[in-house]
Amino acid sequence: MSASDARFDVKVYADRLARAADAARAANVDALLITPGPDLRYLVGSAADSFERLTVLIIPADGSTPTVVLPTLELASLNGSAVGELGLRVVDWVDGVDPYDLVRDALPADARVAVTDTMPALHLLPLAARFGSLPVSATPVLRTLRMTKDDAELDALRRAGAAIDRVHARMGEFLRPGRTEAEVGADITAAIIEEGHTEAAFVIVGSGPHGADPHHLVSDRVIEAGDVVVIDIGGPVEPGYYSDSTRTYVLGEPSAEVASRLAVLEAAQAAAVAAVRPGVTAESIDAAARDVLVEAGFGDAFVHRTGHGIGLSVHEEPYIVAGNDLVLEPGMAFSIEPGIYFRGEWGARIEDIVVVTDDGVESMNKRPHGLTQL
Repeated sequence: MSASDARFDVKVYADRLARAADAARAANVDALLITPGPDLRYLVGSAADSFERLTVLIIPADGSTPTVVLPTLELASLNGSAVGELGLRVVDWVDGVDPYDLVRDALPADARVAVTDTMPALHLLPLAARFGSLPVSATPVLRTLRMTKDDAELDALRRAGAAIDRVHARMGEFLRPGRTEAEVGADITAAIIEEGHTEAAFVIVGSGPHGADPHHLVSDRVIEAGDVVVIDIGGPVEPGYYSDSTRTYVLGEPSAEVASRLAVLEAAQAAAVAAVRPGVTAESIDAAARDVLVEAGFGDAFVHRTGHGIGLSVHEEPYIVAGNDLVLEPGMAFSIEPGIYFRGEWGARIEDIVVVTDDGVESMNKRPHGLTQL
């Protein structure tokens, strides 16, 4: 990967496009239509944005050369992507030209197309009108490709994990009594970028009772001595792969109750990590964490799934949740993040990103898992 273009080698994208065409053909669709978002970045390394003017990658299932249709004024958005090196056909258009007709003209009139799940309705509906039917979702077509990370992706996830670990290692600089959650959050945001991310995608500083809200962000609450604080943070490293790690801290000496409950949570998280290996189901990993908490009497305090896939999106497949009988395979990457939440009092969560290996599991995060006293 070159630092200047923030993408992988062109051979990576050539392979992905070929496999995407094969997957489309196997799914009985004639073409994939990919607008800007994670799927486009996965397939050609383009981080272009989606606007009211249509930009779309057309991948024919017959293996013929893909086409990029985009506004002339957005041609620069292809700079740094693999489109040029891949030799893709580029069709640009100016205001006054109907881009949806250009897409229709690139394919048979009766083509069955699948679209990326991030395609805005303002593009989906005109395309449906041009093809005479509502397109199907490309997510099932691309699911296996994006769920199973290749070596280049795994290296990016390792770099992301190490970068967010460095931020957690600095928490003593930021987290102390008398500061507001917002003040701590601002320092963490800066540190996320300082430690190698391109931006801070999310920063949760849940102190005291706010820790009992899993999706609390930050507030003007002043952090107090004795508070249990949930810090859930992450962001992308080039070329767009995310970190996501949660640790729980206490300001001062924890009570015996807090310490004992956190020990149970640590055991639940460790049990789920230890259960990861090829051939087991996603729901079995959720059960490994949940069973520990239920046995300790904290089943009702665990109010969400155990994990989510991660890569070019913070949340993607596979989802580690009851009812998901997906069989895990090497290269699948996801979070393991059980939590316990006591409304009006405090909460706690421990989260690592892990990847399924040929014979077990690799964790992308190395920071201590127990309650960290500051």
